[in-house]
Amino acid sequence: MKKIFYLVAIALLMSCAGTPVTEDTKAKEAQLVRYKQELHELNQKIAALEKELQEGKEFEYVNVKVSEIQPRLFEHFIEVTGSVEADQEVNVSPEGSGKIINILVKEGQKVEKGAALATLNTEILDQSIEEIKISLDLAKTTFERQKNLWEQKIGSELQFLQAKSNKESLERRLESLQAQKDMAIVKSPVSGVVDVIYQKKGEIASPQMPFAKVVNIDKIKIYAEVSESYLTKIKKEDEVVVDFPALNKQVKARINMIGNYINPNNRTFRLRININNLDNMIKPNLLSVVKIRDYVASDAFVVPSLLVKEDFKGEYTFIVENNGNGQLAKKIYVKSGVSSNNMSEITKGLKAGDLIISEGYNQVVSGTHVKF
Repeated sequence: MKKIFYLVAIALLMSCAGTPVTEDTKAKEAQLVRYKQELHELNQKIAALEKELQEGKEFEYVNVKVSEIQPRLFEHFIEVTGSVEADQEVNVSPEGSGKIINILVKEGQKVEKGAALATLNTEILDQSIEEIKISLDLAKTTFERQKNLWEQKIGSELQFLQAKSNKESLERRLESLQAQKDMAIVKSPVSGVVDVIYQKKGEIASPQMPFAKVVNIDKIKIYAEVSESYLTKIKKEDEVVVDFPALNKQVKARINMIGNYINPNNRTFRLRININNLDNMIKPNLLSVVKIRDYVASDAFVVPSLLVKEDFKGEYTFIVENNGNGQLAKKIYVKSGVSSNNMSEITKGLKAGDLIISEGYNQVVSGTHVKF
């Protein structure tokens, strides 16, 4: 049994000892070391040659256009629809009633304040005035005689006072009738143009029915409704631009009044703008657009809005930077602010003198060689 264990142990020792190293194996190992050394030297030569070729190689450039960033004035406007009204637009009615016997003006005619537009029938008033005048003449004569007698201490004081009262009463009645007759003349309360004549000769006029419309558009008023969110951004006397598309005309003006009431239906407040309209081209109810400035920055960096792109990290744009190997496109992250008319204010990321790529930005990435 001991002999068997001995033989097994010897077999195990021989198996663990492995294959004996021969002269051929040593030669191959030495050759492998030489090959590795040669490969290392060859890689170094390849890298040096690639570097040499790369330095002499001509880069492929992308043609672009650039704009230099400089601080400038930037404004933002809101636009609201305006309602044009005449400064003075009056429906003229007679103060008294009567048949229209004469129309003294035509539609489109300019009139001054107080000018007669028409006259009404005053035949009955004229008769009454004549009767009062006759009675007043007698009353004046009687008064003068009673006055002379009273001054001479003849007659009673009562007779003198009655004569005086009668005369003064007739004078007041005459004044009243003459005032009524004057009311039969339809007069314009303002200077302007007779826009419409509602009645015709022979019709009955009365204070309850307008005879004509007189409009003065030498000055006009424009009312606009503005959202309450702009209440703190708009001030009285702020300059605005009023655009009249039908006239292809723009007028600069100032806000004359800001309302003190918020409309609960649409959450807006009212403002008024007065404009001189000496050529009378601006008509009441003409379509108008009021442009109101609600933001201004005097030294802002402004770029076209389409140049500001966005990825998962935020907003960015491309500028041109010189790194010694030529002009390269560089992706730079920015922060935009207010936008107006397709232009955006950049509040962070740009500085004065930066060259922003304005054309060809879709053909570059950060590091692209560019020409401009």
